[in-house]
Amino acid sequence: MAERINRRVFLGRACWAIAGVLAAESAGALGVSLRPFLVQGGFGSKLKIGGVDEIRAIPVGTVVPFAEQRFFLSHVESGFIALYRKCTHLGCVVPWVPDEPSEDGLAKKGRFNCPCHGSMFDRFGVVHAGPAPRPLDIFPITVEGKDVWVDTGAAIQRSGFEESQARKV
Repeated sequence: MAERINRRVFLGRACWAIAGVLAAESAGALGVSLRPFLVQGGFGSKLKIGGVDEIRAIPVGTVVPFAEQRFFLSHVESGFIALYRKCTHLGCVVPWVPDEPSEDGLAKKGRFNCPCHGSMFDRFGVVHAGPAPRPLDIFPITVEGKDVWVDTGAAIQRSGFEESQARKV
């Protein structure tokens, strides 16, 4: 004959079952929230910035902003550099200011000015003033077929500018 379960035992087991279901749902929600959600063509992914001919047409000394992707494409004599727009001091967004006096010899005007603490960077991303301890980080640039790509998921820290950091297109 089957054993009868009284109300107290039934309610105790029901409470433990509900607690187990809630714990499993919470763990699942935590796992989903910790997984990065990358949008194709958004920051943190590899994205196509244009065709080789289109990129080559950018004059030396020009800085092109890619606001949604959080970087600037700078054309210097030795090639192109994808500069992360985050200041290396405290992480402020560093804008390109085309009307300010230049910190390099490529053009008479244009530099990066950090609005938070006054760091100044040139077209190479090299720091010229302020509390920033090192140059702006860069992203790798690759050419695949007739397209130019920037991998914004792989920021590279550096201590200065070297010719090898610029990518010929």
